[in-house]
Amino acid sequence: MLTDSAGVCAHPLAFVRAQRGWSYQRLARVVARRARDLGVANMAAERQKVWRWEHRGVVPDRVSQLALAAELGVSSEKVESHPWPAWLPTGDVVRTDYPWSGAGSVTSMIDVVEDALTDRRGFLTITGAGVAALAGEWLNLEPARLAAALGGRQVDAQIVNRIEHNIPGLRLMDDRLGGESVRRLVDAELGVVTELLARGSYTEKIGGRLQLLAAELARVAGWASFDAGYHTSAQRYWITALHAAHAAGDRLVGANIMKNMALQCVDFDRPREAVELANTSLASSGGISGRAGAMFQMRLARAYAALGEPVECFRALVRCEAAFERATPQDPAWASIFDEGSYAAQIGICYIDLGRLRQADRWLTQALAIHPAIHARDHATYLLRHAAVQIDLGNLDQGCSLIREVVPLLEATRSQRNGRRVEDVRRRLRRYAADPQAREADHLLAARPV
Repeated sequence: MLTDSAGVCAHPLAFVRAQRGWSYQRLARVVARRARDLGVANMAAERQKVWRWEHRGVVPDRVSQLALAAELGVSSEKVESHPWPAWLPTGDVVRTDYPWSGAGSVTSMIDVVEDALTDRRGFLTITGAGVAALAGEWLNLEPARLAAALGGRQVDAQIVNRIEHNIPGLRLMDDRLGGESVRRLVDAELGVVTELLARGSYTEKIGGRLQLLAAELARVAGWASFDAGYHTSAQRYWITALHAAHAAGDRLVGANIMKNMALQCVDFDRPREAVELANTSLASSGGISGRAGAMFQMRLARAYAALGEPVECFRALVRCEAAFERATPQDPAWASIFDEGSYAAQIGICYIDLGRLRQADRWLTQALAIHPAIHARDHATYLLRHAAVQIDLGNLDQGCSLIREVVPLLEATRSQRNGRRVEDVRRRLRRYAADPQAREADHLLAARPV
C-alpha cells in the first residue's frame, strides 16, 4: 500500500504508476507521446510536472488529462464528468464529505452505485487521519430524522417488506459462495433502494426503513467487496452505509459497519486504526450485550492482538465472553453468524497474532469441532489458520490433513482473503519441500480455482 509520511493514502496517480511500473519520467513520456497522437506536438515530457500532479495538488491541463486517459483506456466522457483525480481507473478517492443528512445519504448511494464496482483490487484508501476524522464525526452526531420525500411514485410498506425479505438470502449467499459471487447482486439491490429514495414519494416511517435497508445492503456489499479484494470499493460502500444508518437513526447498525472497517484495518496491518474503529463501534453500540456486543468486543480483541498488546486483548476477551453468555433470540439477525464455533475460532486467531501457537491450536481445534462446515468460507478460513499453526508447530502430517480437508471448500467459495491465506500456508510448506506429502499438499493448493 502506498502512503505518504503523514499516514494518509497516496494520490491515486501513485496507484496508476505502481500498477504500470512507471517512473515520473516514464509517465511524462507516455503523456507526451499520447498528446502527440492527439495532435499536440509540442507537449513537453517533464518529470517535474507530473511529480507536481501527484505531490502538490496541481491539476493537469486538459490535453495532459486526455492524453493520460487515452493511455489508460478511460473515455473522455469520464474525464469530463469526474474531475481530476476521480476519473483515474484505480485508487479512486473515497469521498467522506457527504452531509450527514437524508439528502447526503442519497447522494452517497448514487455515487457508490455508479462507481464502486469499477474499482480494482488491492488498495486501502482511507487511512491514518482519515479514519480518526470519520470515527470522531460518527460518534459526535446526533441521530437524524428523515424528512418525507415529495414527488415521484409512491413507495408503500409492501415494497419495503419485499426488499427486507431478500436481505437474509444475500447474507447467506455471501457466506456460502464468497464475496466475488454476490457483490454485483447486492449492488443491484442497493441500486433499487437508491432509486426509490431519490425519486419516490414516501412517509417518514417508510423513508427511515428504506435508509436502514440501504445501510445494511451497503454494509453487505462492502463486506463482499472486502472479501473479494476490492478494498477501495469496500470503503466506499461502508461510507455510504454509515450515512444511511445515520439517516435512519440506527446507531447499532452504524456500530456494525465500523466493526467491519476495523477488520479491514487488521488485515492491512493497521492495528492502531483498527483499535480506534473498534472502540468507536463499542461506544456507538451503547454497551449492548448478547451476540452483537460480543462481536464488538471480539473485534477490539483482534485489533489489540494485531497490535501486540496481550493485556488489552485479554481484557476485551473477558468482556466478549460475558456478553456472549447473554445471547438471546432477540439479538440482531446479522449477529447470528457469530456462533460458538466462530467465537472459539476468533480467540484462536487472537492467540496466533500474539504468537501463542499452542493456545491457538487448542482453540482452533475446539472451533472446528463445532463450527458448521456449511458456512463454507469461514470454515475454510479456520482450516487454513489451523493448518498454518500445525505446520509452525512442526506437525506436518496434521497440517497436510487440514489442507486436504479445506480444498473442496476453497473450490466452493471464491474469497480473495482466503486466497491470501492459501499463499501463506504454501510459504510454510516450502520449508518441507523434500517431503512428498508437503509437495502433494502444495500441489492441491496451487490447483485451486482463483
